[in-house]
Amino acid sequence: MKIGSFEQFGSWLITNRTCFTRFTRTDQVPGCSLQIGAGLHVSLRPIPTLIGSIVFHGLDVSAQLLRTRAFIDGRWVSAASTFPVLDPATGEEIAKVSDCGTMEAQDAVNAAYKAFHLWKNHTAKERSILLRKWFELINQHKEDLAKLITAECGKPMKESIGEMTYSASFLEWFSEEARRVYGDIVAPSAKDRKILLLKQPVGVASIITPWNFPSAMITRKVGAALAVGCTVVVKPAENTPLSALALAELSVQAGIPPGVFNVVPCSREKTLAVGELLCTDPLVAKISFTGSTATGKILLRHAAGTVKRVSMELGGHAPFIVFDSADVDKAVAGAMVSKFRNSGQTCVCSNRFLVQSGIHDAFMEKLAKAMDAELKLGHGSEPATTQGPLINTRAVEKVENQIADAVAQGAVIVRGGKRLEGSFMQPTLLSNVNTDMQCMREETFGPLIPLVKFNTEQEALAIANASPVGLAGYFYSRDISQIWRVTEQMEVGMVGVNEGLISTTETSFGGIKQSGMGREGSKYGIDEYLEIKYMCLGGLSL
Repeated sequence: MKIGSFEQFGSWLITNRTCFTRFTRTDQVPGCSLQIGAGLHVSLRPIPTLIGSIVFHGLDVSAQLLRTRAFIDGRWVSAASTFPVLDPATGEEIAKVSDCGTMEAQDAVNAAYKAFHLWKNHTAKERSILLRKWFELINQHKEDLAKLITAECGKPMKESIGEMTYSASFLEWFSEEARRVYGDIVAPSAKDRKILLLKQPVGVASIITPWNFPSAMITRKVGAALAVGCTVVVKPAENTPLSALALAELSVQAGIPPGVFNVVPCSREKTLAVGELLCTDPLVAKISFTGSTATGKILLRHAAGTVKRVSMELGGHAPFIVFDSADVDKAVAGAMVSKFRNSGQTCVCSNRFLVQSGIHDAFMEKLAKAMDAELKLGHGSEPATTQGPLINTRAVEKVENQIADAVAQGAVIVRGGKRLEGSFMQPTLLSNVNTDMQCMREETFGPLIPLVKFNTEQEALAIANASPVGLAGYFYSRDISQIWRVTEQMEVGMVGVNEGLISTTETSFGGIKQSGMGREGSKYGIDEYLEIKYMCLGGLSL
């Protein structure tokens, strides 16, 4: 153990092998000392100001990324109170973060509006270069950023590393797309004029993001917004503000100007008020939200008052269909990755498993064996862990209730079925499931696979489409005619054919029906932050 002191602008890297450490930095006060508890190693290097309290489960995280205050107009801002961020695996406090209210949210909107009038006048190349720098910095700090995700979200480290690669890719993609925003020249109907269609940024965008992908859901939205000249105010989920604030720190290092990227964390108690302000303030031109359908409807009502541009990625209830013609082993592998990634807590994860009668028993047997062999519960920081906790006890109770409802109606527990300590839930496989059961009618967001046996393609499609939402869907088949028929008839925005992991930067992401509106990622994602202006240049002598 080393105990050290540091001069002004000094800082530290914390290696916590016990459980708890507190650290305080007083800027521009020479001779500040850092009191270290047993088991901590401290090394000093110059980085910016940091104040906070951090608890980790054996993680080494660079202190420059451990930000606990709001980020508004290029400054770290304290609120009147704080709220705790908990490790979902242990229930222990990770940090106390500034609990922003409507005052801080309004300050952030004002800052973003002021910055917009400067940022939109940067050339596309200038914006592209800054986004590229941000991308490079995220890659440089990928492991530490992944540790933050694991600490506040519970995700296994392997998945957290994957998320950071995915997160960075959106900044890379949109740094390139920034220079490909083209308008049009249209042939006029009269000889004395020229017609042009210009694309311009919409303005300030409110970005409201979920906890299950606390980094990637920000960059997928913000990358597109900043690329075209919009500025943003990000309200991260109350469970996972540390990832958003770490991105803010790296935005500063990348040279993103003050006011362009703002982050206002807040507690669950203040979320309604802050969310309403971000959706109703007249200076906000655009809202982008990822979350539940119920919350999305509330935000849509808020946005209607000032007729804002809106894009929403809402709830899913993905069907996973296995036809008799499928390669069963590949279907089992696809089911494992589609269902159990992030312990079933993804908006595109499969919820309703429909297996044709000819291969139903073989599929169930192989799937059960795969669950036994491949799934290991534990803290996300443990290398062997594949299944972390659910985000909180409410999430566990929802899975419990769905299992109890299914069993009461005749379902059979093939694997799992039990709640474990804290927020852990056994990965569960149910057979003899019917469409009246709660797990077939409501999104689970947990590690539950209900198997429904079907006989015909038409029957499977009827079950798959009998949902008010339509985000993603999956099916396995080796019949090429069937592949085209089912793809065209599935009522979803994204289809995985013989593939259980479909998300990628280059493709459009979004749903139909009550799963939302608009698209993110791909060349189409950038259009969500652009207005088309028609210009008629008349009175010409041609």
